[in-house]
Amino acid sequence: MSTPKIVLFYVFTPLPDPEAIRLWQLAVCESLDLRGRIIVSPHGINATVGGELDSVKRYVRKLREYPAFRDVDIKWSEGVGDDFPKLVVRVRPEIVTFGAPDELDVDENGVIGGGERLDPDGVHRLVAERGDVVFFDGRNQIEAQIGRFAGAVVPDVETTRDFVPLLDSGALDHLKDRPVVTYCTGGVRCEVLSMLMRKRGFSEVYQLDGGIVRYGEQYGDNGLWEGSLYVFDKRMTVDFSDDAAVVGRCRECGRPTSNVDNYPDRLGRELAVVCPDCFDGLADSPA
Repeated sequence: MSTPKIVLFYVFTPLPDPEAIRLWQLAVCESLDLRGRIIVSPHGINATVGGELDSVKRYVRKLREYPAFRDVDIKWSEGVGDDFPKLVVRVRPEIVTFGAPDELDVDENGVIGGGERLDPDGVHRLVAERGDVVFFDGRNQIEAQIGRFAGAVVPDVETTRDFVPLLDSGALDHLKDRPVVTYCTGGVRCEVLSMLMRKRGFSEVYQLDGGIVRYGEQYGDNGLWEGSLYVFDKRMTVDFSDDAAVVGRCRECGRPTSNVDNYPDRLGRELAVVCPDCFDGLADSPA
């Protein structure tokens, strides 16, 4: 029986020849029949790939052969088979597109000037010790609609590029003197976001090390997380337990749902939180 697996990882490290890394990654993934999305930049690599268990294991071993990637933190999850439609390996100015490549400096230890890393236990200790901790969602708003940390600040952003103008607008200045814990899916966006916030005068910035994925592995639905996690593959969403809260609301009928779909409407296809009944009803309706 086949066992599909998905791995999620990133590494911030100087890469003098991103194109060479791209070609290497492309060749390895094609030889192992893996699919997914890999972004390479002068600042590092960011990837989500999936395939059969044995192939994914071989890929991880190959990845670790490159000295700068030897200690990469690999996050594993169950796939459903055919989780990605194709393999995409690209070189871009940033491995996470904040639109601020010139603000980012990295060395062999990662992002320079980022927030202090906190593991899940460290987050709980901070919350217990301080009464004014702010959880700051570093994802796009559609992701936060179905799951977020309790009481989190969820910025009104549609893409990662929207964060820099938001920070520069002054709309979040009231948080600058409070302890802010940034979080995102696997941690990569907060590596950059926490640095950008510190550069703009936020005095006490932390980042959830390993992101929501690592938090969910440890605490499931028995901690500060509420709801489902949006993921960038065929599954669309995952729950950490059978007791996951349903915090999303269908954009059509308003009923509770954690379902996210590519939703056709008069403006075209876009991601939306929409319950299965409304989604099926639209699909069955005449054009």
